[in-house]
Amino acid sequence: MMKFSKMHGIGNDYIYVNCFEEQVAHPEELAIRISDRRKGIGSDGLILILPSDKADCRMRIFNADGSEAMMCGNGIRCVGKYAYDHGIVTKPELSVETNSGIKYITLQTENGKAIGATVNMGKAILKPADIPMNAEGENFISQPITVQGKTYLATGVSMGNPHCVVFLDENINDLNLEKIGSDFEHHALFPARVNTEFVNVLDDHTLKMRVWERGSGETMACGTGACAVAVASVLNQYCKQNEIINIKLLGGDLQIVYQTDGTVMMTGSATHVFDGEILL
Repeated sequence: MMKFSKMHGIGNDYIYVNCFEEQVAHPEELAIRISDRRKGIGSDGLILILPSDKADCRMRIFNADGSEAMMCGNGIRCVGKYAYDHGIVTKPELSVETNSGIKYITLQTENGKAIGATVNMGKAILKPADIPMNAEGENFISQPITVQGKTYLATGVSMGNPHCVVFLDENINDLNLEKIGSDFEHHALFPARVNTEFVNVLDDHTLKMRVWERGSGETMACGTGACAVAVASVLNQYCKQNEIINIKLLGGDLQIVYQTDGTVMMTGSATHVFDGEILL
């Protein structure tokens, strides 16, 4: 039997396993099994919370298809909540080791429990070679890419995970992401596949987005994706640096600040759903 917790950040739900106490031998296979919403627990993937010799704890993220991700913005807030609520850390400021480096979290607490967090997500990566993208130059801003015969203007950003941000005039609610999402994910420009955000600009502080995540398909929310969208909105002169940008996702809102030093700050909720045990 394996103990687990189900948690979500604005609808982006994962199964969390405390690997200070549990051992998970084959997380890639386990992620596929438990993520299935009909035959498993149901989630966007699996997150392991492990000891670290570099930070207060370490997180590993596995998508619903078993592939390992570098980073998860909504997931790291829940890791912070879990660590605080379960006494792994006893202070509201903590550090978490990820595959894309150490991230720093400040928790919002209420009645002795964490309810949300602000995460220093580090600096946005804009150079195509580092995203990675099969493109030259120092950045890839509002450049044309073709998917299923239609040309879109895309901006490439990495927040630990590669992102392709597409601003659209048409209502993103009308998009058939099941039809086009996979072709964006596997586009030849992105050798490691890509998460794609489709965005409507509502005003100079408010954006609405839908996201197709590599390895998971459309999800209710994506924290690194919201950060990438905020960065792209500044680069495309829709929004301003050092100001709060409210990102509206299917599962709720995130507040992002893209600072002039290139650092991105993300604030949002972290919610515990239930605890359980599963027979492996």
